[in-house]
Amino acid sequence: MSIKEDFEKLLERLQVERDEINLKLHLASMEAKQEFEEAEKEWHSLKIKAAEIADESIETSEEFIDKAKIVGEELKRAYNRIGKRLAD
Repeated sequence: MSIKEDFEKLLERLQVERDEINLKLHLASMEAKQEFEEAEKEWHSLKIKAAEIADESIETSEEFIDKAKIVGEELKRAYNRIGKRLAD
């Protein structure tokens, strides 16, 4: 094989790898965006629960507060997953 042919094969392999990476980046960003949109719904729900907990005129049970904490922990995990996707 000539140097020119070797170089052309290298370019072809790099093009394929580049295209694959580009597709993976696009898909990862779409998945991250979808997960973030779902997390946003939970975030708004959690803010409402937090306001109710903070409002001293509304009696809140331990169970209500525990459920709010669970939602908060789930949000924390979702944000970590999204952050990792964007960092990869």
